[in-house]
Amino acid sequence: MIKIPRRLPSVTFVLDSSALFSMEDLPEDSVCPPGVADELRRYKDPRLDRWGDLLRISDCTSSSVNSVKAAAKKSGDLGRLSGVDISVIALALDTGGIILTDDYSIQNVSKILGVEYRPVGTPGIKKVERWNYRCNGCGKWFKENIDECPICGHSARPYRKR
Repeated sequence: MIKIPRRLPSVTFVLDSSALFSMEDLPEDSVCPPGVADELRRYKDPRLDRWGDLLRISDCTSSSVNSVKAAAKKSGDLGRLSGVDISVIALALDTGGIILTDDYSIQNVSKILGVEYRPVGTPGIKKVERWNYRCNGCGKWFKENIDECPICGHSARPYRKR
């Protein structure tokens, strides 16, 4: 009896900026949000022109963005993620894709949401981390990142929740 190999389902890879800056060649079926392509353009990265249509640019849905923000708020990562980072995770939710990233906060929130990710040039996170923030001036603790402490006016620094 001859075994006919089953065709594997295609996998979509959602790329963030850290992955693209590390890669020379793209995996098949690669996609990124517009903000990632904008970051490559801002740094005048020539690979974006060379890749051409191999890298699809796609927006994510607002409902996925809201899901990512809710998960990031619970873990304390919301203040650590940029809008582009949030759109990368949201796009992975929309496409069912695998995120390629070296960003630990993207990995952390992805793990919480059950979104598969793969690090590109780093070992990646070992476990989900939760974050609190401590004012650099008066030492008051906050559950979310703040731009300015309401008590003393200083900024806050993230600390892993113990």
